Amino acid sequence: MTKKIAVLPGDGIGPEIITEALKVLYFLNTDMNLGLEFEHGLIGGCAYDVYGTPFPETTLALAKAADAILFGAVGGVKWESLDIALRPEKGLLGLRSELQLFANLRPAKLFPQLAHASTLKPEVVAGLDIMIVRELTGGIYFGQPRGIRLLANNERQGFNTLVYSESEIERIAHCAFKIAQQRQSKLCSVDKANVLESTELWREVMITVSHHYPDVQLSHLYVDNAAMQLVRAPTQFDVIVTTNMFGDILSDTAAMLTGSIGMLPSASLDANNKGMYEPIHGSAPDIAGKGIANPLATILSAAMLLRYSLAMLPAAERIEQAVASVLDAHLRTQDIYSEGMQKVSTQAMGDAVLAQLQKGE
Repeated sequence: MTKKIAVLPGDGIGPEIITEALKVLYFLNTDMNLGLEFEHGLIGGCAYDVYGTPFPETTLALAKAADAILFGAVGGVKWESLDIALRPEKGLLGLRSELQLFANLRPAKLFPQLAHASTLKPEVVAGLDIMIVRELTGGIYFGQPRGIRLLANNERQGFNTLVYSESEIERIAHCAFKIAQQRQSKLCSVDKANVLESTELWREVMITVSHHYPDVQLSHLYVDNAAMQLVRAPTQFDVIVTTNMFGDILSDTAAMLTGSIGMLPSASLDANNKGMYEPIHGSAPDIAGKGIANPLATILSAAMLLRYSLAMLPAAERIEQAVASVLDAHLRTQDIYSEGMQKVSTQAMGDAVLAQLQKGE
């Protein structure tokens, strides 16, 4: 059966890194007869330049019709002066909202070849392999009411609402438990239940849902302690599930344990595992067009696409093994380069991964 992939390169380095990921997917599509079809669309700043909006209806239709979305990045200095409703980032937020992509998967895996790149001691991060499951469409980022108001004394006050319903918590809980079952069956739920009623409910619902997954060990941490533990002893974690804002912060913390955000993919899934896959590093407009961006996070995002949305595990594993082989060969883009390694361009790194796949490794 044919599977449709919507390709949205976006802005900045997005087109460069997407090009390298597509090399890999095109090859595997033919080599393994995957039945993938690809269609490109515009989103973000480049869409605004053409359509006057960062999220055109044609792009929404394309994404809705697809089985999965491969996304580059959006944003850049060129569009920073636009009204906030027209900025490139609204395209990404609109896509998440319209497709109800409520579960954000952020793996933080340290390739042993890059242990020296972490700011922590090698013995602290050795073996690091964490999956952070972040609730993506609720919480304080979306809660109402919100805004800036004028008080009676003419002082301005900013306010946001942190709100979660049981159903929102239940669906992210089930997602996290199922992912934990596929890994080491350890799930840590992060909240602030000692001071926030919304996350007190979060903890209660997590415990209730855990009864459906007796094979998974559930633990709880307050978010401040979780942040400390991520730096103190990160390998104690397998899967972490948490709220939108806490997940935003903790996933970036975990990302830096690996040494470079240029290595880290992500996925955002709906209730049926349809997802959008993207590197976590953003559009990096300062290096766009220079051929120095690391495409490995995007290539690994393509592997996640095959694994989670299309259930094509052998193909996903081939990509992951090819990336490891390229690192074994001491090839490095600028962000992960160290003395004694071979520095290569964006295109050369993509070509190297493709060459490994062609060798059957």
